[in-house]
Amino acid sequence: MALLAGLPRDLTWHFSQVFGDKAGEGEISEADIISAVEFSHDGEYLATGDKGGRVVLFERSHDQDGNSAEYRFFTEFQSHEPEFDYLKSLEIEEKINQIRWLKRKNAAHFLLTTNDKTIKLWKVHNKQFWVETGMNMFDPRGGPRDPTSITSLRVPSLHRLEARTEARIKRVYANAHTYHINSVSVNSDDETYLSADDLRINLWNLAVNDQSFNIVDIKPANMEELTEVITSAQFHPQHCNMFMYSSSKGAVKLGDMRASALCDSHAKLFEEPVDAASKSFFSEIISSISEVKFSHDGRYFFSRDYLTLKVWDLHMENKPVQTFKIHEHLRPKLCDLYENDCIFDKFEASWSGDDSHLVTGSYHNHFKVFNRQNQTDVTLEASREAIEGPQHILTPMSILTGPGQKKAARNEIHVDALDFNQKILHLSWHPSRPILALAAVNNLYLFRQ
Repeated sequence: MALLAGLPRDLTWHFSQVFGDKAGEGEISEADIISAVEFSHDGEYLATGDKGGRVVLFERSHDQDGNSAEYRFFTEFQSHEPEFDYLKSLEIEEKINQIRWLKRKNAAHFLLTTNDKTIKLWKVHNKQFWVETGMNMFDPRGGPRDPTSITSLRVPSLHRLEARTEARIKRVYANAHTYHINSVSVNSDDETYLSADDLRINLWNLAVNDQSFNIVDIKPANMEELTEVITSAQFHPQHCNMFMYSSSKGAVKLGDMRASALCDSHAKLFEEPVDAASKSFFSEIISSISEVKFSHDGRYFFSRDYLTLKVWDLHMENKPVQTFKIHEHLRPKLCDLYENDCIFDKFEASWSGDDSHLVTGSYHNHFKVFNRQNQTDVTLEASREAIEGPQHILTPMSILTGPGQKKAARNEIHVDALDFNQKILHLSWHPSRPILALAAVNNLYLFRQ
């Protein structure tokens, strides 16, 4: 309790909900592992995608006496199926890489979902169904009546049935990417969106699914000269002509479509010089950026690499304005992480609604919340075992790094005891409320302040 008493209110988080089956490590199906989490623009709905190609939607509960951060199941549909590219003899997984909501304009919801090759636009809405009764030529069970037995005519009537939620595919945007799609971003004009793979970024009109325009192409004439790939891309939240994309070399480039239709030459380059003294075999791998995202006001953006989360000002290209260390205790273990491929994990991050805080995931189901103003942070754990009840307050975790240090309290864990199979890669912060949604393997956790 002493730890909680000294914790600032903005870094104090309560458990709210958990969705998903509790299972042992060997019992988890690969198809059930969550691969995408995204709140809608108003935060009233939450979407998750998994490796089985399914999309599950939740809606916020509006019970006045209940928890304001409580969500309930809304609907589920199969977005993608496994495919096979016969020309390349390549299997295309059904795994959902990203989900992006379109701004709501009527009673229906529209969202983009993508796997490695194909983007789909879905319409989700409550559809009203009616049943006809009192037909003259048919009996109540629908069978035909003998015309000679009809002695009087009836006026047929319609009866309303309970409305059902229906997910219907509206557009399929296919055959535009040679490499795996890593990003989808809807433009502020609500008419266009971009999709990015390892070497190209395409611009689409939502109403046109058979044509896209290439706006960035970094593929060299000779593939042996390839030195970097695109890892993430996003449109500016206010200016429809601006977008940014990150690379595996740790650079972020800002493109302006007013200057040129093909934005291979960037308008701005955000890159921190590498210290030659600290350069190692792993330097380029850990500097690869897994995600970039603009702040809600469009003035800043963050870049998440393997060990750090950096905040950049659009007006300053030479260095980030803030650098937050995520799991610096893993730096001595980079060799082991390279051997088990964990060094290639792609962690996401998210801004709070007012851009004052950031959250990102780590290993052992840990996640870190940062206060940008006073540079404070807290490490918390999303785990069923750590939750003691519906009103449970999360206890800050402490990572022990000394060779002789032993765990003395429940909230302590030694770096050698971290479980690298339990990791929070995908998460989202509610756009206006202090609510976090985090995916931990096959479980979806919701936390509130």
